[in-house]
Amino acid sequence: MNITMIGSGYVGLVSGACFADFGHVVTCVDTDASKIERLLRGEIPIYEPGLDDLVASNVRQKRLFFTTDLAPAVKGADAVFIAVGTPSRRGDGHADLSYVFAAAETIGKALDGYTVIVDKSTVPVGTGDEVERIIREANPKADFSVVSNPEFLREGAAIEDFKRPDRVVLGVEDERARAVMAEIYRPLSLNAPPLVFVNRRTSELIKYAANAFLATKITFINEVADLCEKVGANVQDVARGIGLDGRIGSKFLHAGPGYGGSCFPKDTLALLKTGQDYSAPLRIVETVVAVNDARKRAMARKVIAALDGSVRGKKIALLGLAFKPNTDDMRDAPSLAIVASLVGDGAKVHAYDPEATSQARPLMPEVVFHEDAYAPIEGADALVIVTEWDAFRALDLEKVKSLLKTPIIVDLRNIYGVDEVRKHGIAYVSVGRA
Repeated sequence: MNITMIGSGYVGLVSGACFADFGHVVTCVDTDASKIERLLRGEIPIYEPGLDDLVASNVRQKRLFFTTDLAPAVKGADAVFIAVGTPSRRGDGHADLSYVFAAAETIGKALDGYTVIVDKSTVPVGTGDEVERIIREANPKADFSVVSNPEFLREGAAIEDFKRPDRVVLGVEDERARAVMAEIYRPLSLNAPPLVFVNRRTSELIKYAANAFLATKITFINEVADLCEKVGANVQDVARGIGLDGRIGSKFLHAGPGYGGSCFPKDTLALLKTGQDYSAPLRIVETVVAVNDARKRAMARKVIAALDGSVRGKKIALLGLAFKPNTDDMRDAPSLAIVASLVGDGAKVHAYDPEATSQARPLMPEVVFHEDAYAPIEGADALVIVTEWDAFRALDLEKVKSLLKTPIIVDLRNIYGVDEVRKHGIAYVSVGRA
């Protein structure tokens, strides 16, 4: 089938490349001419393992194209996916739908023949209705359907998630749209993922509810980690003990500095605002958001406490800046709040991240950035591990000790065993473990 993907950011580019790999002909459209020029040169504007090879392969086989010209791409499409950003709106936390609505209007003017318009962006309940209204107003004679198809991709494992999904949620309102969406996802039939057909509003809410629940799990285990430290328990053992319960599961039960990234922060806020709009406040999610914000600042206090209550004039080495490994995404990363607190208290912060440095540099002008993991450690008063990149699990701890001015590691991701570090004569502070 012919598919047009509006938006060549994280969701649009990954989805477009994967659809092309299924055998569909995909045109990715973006208003950012510089981004399209980079893609045409074979440069990938985001870091996602395996994406560069996937894009290159499908471009060579003439199944994946890039353009800034929307109208021709829409005219020849069986389905047009809207995969633009929906960041939190400044001032009130509502999802900013201006990019979605602008895309809808442009699509409406270009439609020619029956087309399925698919909301791939994460949008609040009722957005599909408004997209339908906008298209109808722009082109009263247009023949189209609007579908909700939220994404559930994990940054760092997005291609695997797309090709082997737990489920594909499809919010449809008519049989023609259902048939088109079933055909688009037919290549997944060998893996037999459930195609969950629901109405459009239910689909929109599934995405927000899923992210809010996962954010709640992260926040819950982080609060349990604090209790573990006070009572002498081990949060990793607690997480395993409850995660083996089939009703709970082990995913997202990893204590750390709080959640960040492109989805949980903005989606929990948007869900809160939807609840307020409908006089159905979500008190648990409100608490999750508040606790998570406080969590990030608390991690900076943990570092300060490890240095006898003051970091003024001291050099702090940070390993990891992205909100999670295998991505360069800095959106709402815990490192932002941690760095701000440490710098505000007079610390000199030196940092390294395998992929996120270029994204982090403008966000952290006071930080000194380095090109390898050991460089920021030299002469530091403490090493703080913020993101659990695999490379950091393999650090030579004897070398780390020799480079540190003061042999202290504050591990906010629990990537090491307590005894493993302490046998090297390094003071070790972890999360939720005595």
